[in-house]
Amino acid sequence: MGQFFKQTFASCLGTLLGLLAFSVLGVGGLAFLLLSLLISSDSSSVKEKSVLVFNLATNISDAPPSSSLADSLTGESTTTLNLRQVIAAIEKAALDDNIVGLLLYGRDNIGEYGYATLTEVRQALAKFRQSGKKIIAYDMEWTEKEYYLASVAETVIINPVGRMEINGLSSQQTFFADALEKYGVGVQVVKVGSFKGAVEPYTRQDLSVQNRQQLQTLLDTIWSNYSSTVAKSRNLTPQQVQTISDTQGILEATTAKEAGFVDEVAYLDRVIVLAKELTGEAKNKTNEEGNSSSFSQISLANYASSLDEEENSSNQIAIVYAEGTIVEGQGDRGQIGGDKLAKELRKLQGKEEVKAVVLRINSPGGSATASEVILREIKHLDATKPVIISMGDVAASGGYWIAMGGQRIFADNDTITGSIGVFGLLLNIQKIANNNGIDWDTVKTGELADISTITRPKNPQELEIYQAAVNRFYDLFIETVAKGRKLSPDKVRTVAQGRVWTGKDAVKIGLVDQIGGLEVAVQYAAKTAKLGDDWSLQEYPRSQSWQEELLSNFLQTYLPPLTKNNHPLTQEWQNFQQELLKLPTFNDPHRVYAKLLFNLDFR
Repeated sequence: MGQFFKQTFASCLGTLLGLLAFSVLGVGGLAFLLLSLLISSDSSSVKEKSVLVFNLATNISDAPPSSSLADSLTGESTTTLNLRQVIAAIEKAALDDNIVGLLLYGRDNIGEYGYATLTEVRQALAKFRQSGKKIIAYDMEWTEKEYYLASVAETVIINPVGRMEINGLSSQQTFFADALEKYGVGVQVVKVGSFKGAVEPYTRQDLSVQNRQQLQTLLDTIWSNYSSTVAKSRNLTPQQVQTISDTQGILEATTAKEAGFVDEVAYLDRVIVLAKELTGEAKNKTNEEGNSSSFSQISLANYASSLDEEENSSNQIAIVYAEGTIVEGQGDRGQIGGDKLAKELRKLQGKEEVKAVVLRINSPGGSATASEVILREIKHLDATKPVIISMGDVAASGGYWIAMGGQRIFADNDTITGSIGVFGLLLNIQKIANNNGIDWDTVKTGELADISTITRPKNPQELEIYQAAVNRFYDLFIETVAKGRKLSPDKVRTVAQGRVWTGKDAVKIGLVDQIGGLEVAVQYAAKTAKLGDDWSLQEYPRSQSWQEELLSNFLQTYLPPLTKNNHPLTQEWQNFQQELLKLPTFNDPHRVYAKLLFNLDFR
């Protein structure tokens, strides 16, 4: 009888789930879903004498991306890979007898990641070339980020009608103060730190002297690293690169070759010929530029998906990813939910097989309260097993705050870090409401009963209360850094004030221990935990499969990320949208934030 009820319940449950899927997907969608389950592809198999094709439009994240239904249907691996996948694939390819060379193919916009990530990828490419295998790089238009990777290649090719960008870096900030005033949105600020420029987009029309100074220093340092690295690979001097940058900026194809930045000016069919020389295939003459699949090849995405899983060991090193803005609660996609990450860290405390943890931080910060919640759990975890910090493109403000829980901090030269400062941003809608015929009247039991209202500006007494909260969190930030970095509070204050630093400079002033990427941090964690060679890696949080993603989308509405477009007007509009989307992340219960807000997309 019990078995009968079990079968009946299972049948009813299956029927309900089927009806749910049918109602959500419809007939066509359901057929589409079933088809995906029947499709199998060997696109990830590696043929003998193949060229590994690295599409530079591949987006590289820190955390493993969730797979999508589209990927499952097409047989293509996702166009977003995490950094470990990219590095592991390139390193494996260097040792793989089936891989005879690598093609860096830049035809679309390069993925949205910073120079710290680019540096780690470039180092892997350099090791590939040191193995004796050739790298060919081809693009129609070489942007600076793409060329930073391409300059490591043995042969760099540009299309005859293409151009090359070598005009230096810039950072353009957007300011909303006049617009907010025009439409009647009031802004009041409380902060600590003369360099804390996070509030400037809402209060000014331009950069303050301090913010301009720190941005200029950041750009100069990153550009110096760029020009010296590129110059060394191309047998040029940094001064030659700088001269071209100052006097020409955008080079036509032939000029780029004459200046020594590229080796050949040719169409894609020339690239195919060179690739065939590597694979040993018979020449197939063609003038069709689109015929890029006429040599034995495998994409980096598919090659990465073909890599064998690491052998499980009773000794695990956990890589925990903290990527995005730090917010209170669980957080949404692309955010670090304070409660969610704290829970993940607590779980690791009870996992006997986890012997060490590498916390990979790629965050501009956010909620000061959530940052402190996360830090507390990191400290508890470090009391039972070593926690090593690895900084990505940015680990600043709240991102730097949570780094104080680790035993040792690694960063890349171009990592943006520091920004030890806090602020409060208090908006009110009194004027815009009044201008449109909306008024309020309040009855209260005390003068401060409606302190949290957004229907009027804060009075001086209320501003003092908020300023006191900001001061308290700033003092806590200073104390946390002093203890974590074994520095005096006075010393920390000299490098704080909200100022940002590159990883290279942060090492000099004691905010970071050592220059090194994620793999260096992992090796240090293994050494600290005394694991020898007997260990394996496990990544947290676990990425969702496309089936799990589909199910979760039944239950919630997801706004997909904006699709990037090359047109300058479209890009500016999308940048404006992204700035507005930051406002919902201001959810700290004390309205106090340790966050870096200015645009980090250096171009």
